[in-house]
Amino acid sequence: MRLLSWNIHKGIGGRDRRYSLARIIDCIETENPDLVCLQEVDRLVRRSRFDDQPRLLSGYFRCHSVFQANVQVGDGAYGNLVLSRWPVQSRHRVTLRLGSRKSRGAQLVLVDTPEGPLHLVNTHLGLAEHERRWQMTRLLGHMLFRAADRLPTVIVGDFNDWRNTLSGGLLAESGFSQVTSPVSRFRSFPSWLAIGSLDKAFVRGPVAVRHARIVKTSLSKAASDHLPLVVDFHLR
Repeated sequence: MRLLSWNIHKGIGGRDRRYSLARIIDCIETENPDLVCLQEVDRLVRRSRFDDQPRLLSGYFRCHSVFQANVQVGDGAYGNLVLSRWPVQSRHRVTLRLGSRKSRGAQLVLVDTPEGPLHLVNTHLGLAEHERRWQMTRLLGHMLFRAADRLPTVIVGDFNDWRNTLSGGLLAESGFSQVTSPVSRFRSFPSWLAIGSLDKAFVRGPVAVRHARIVKTSLSKAASDHLPLVVDFHLR
């Protein structure tokens, strides 16, 4: 099974600042993933021509989709999106907003894969280190997250964790191992000259990771300000 995680920056290129959802689609299609976890997806926002990106993406790939609106922008919003080749048995939204900071969130979906149920979490964490620690503590302790403790679990997304401090603390204590390690192999931001390993993946339970990589093509470098992360895995 193949999973792709990507902060698509609303479909706006990191360097040319040009909006093109077609570039995002082309990058995803080239990798042919079974599961897609996207962050910063626009829905009916002026900067992205009022496109309903969740509808357009799910329609193009003819897949199941779950959208989580986190930040209101005019009459529209942007947030996280999960696309799945396989049916989604359940879906939950966990708010990760700390005080007056920008609204953040996590999507918890149970996917009925050919190898069994998979608990998949798609998230986008805050910019401050104390904020990210609070958000991860809230997520890992949330009743909706804990309800799937016995299932194989994958957490992916834009962690904004420049110093990689979450992997050896809260996540390790909860039994998660980091797929995107060493961080020197997983630099994803900024896309045109990647120095930060911000896009991460963690697994727990019977999840066998075969291979993980950052997609470094001329198209992916132009399509967003982040590079996509691809993880190939099986449920043991």
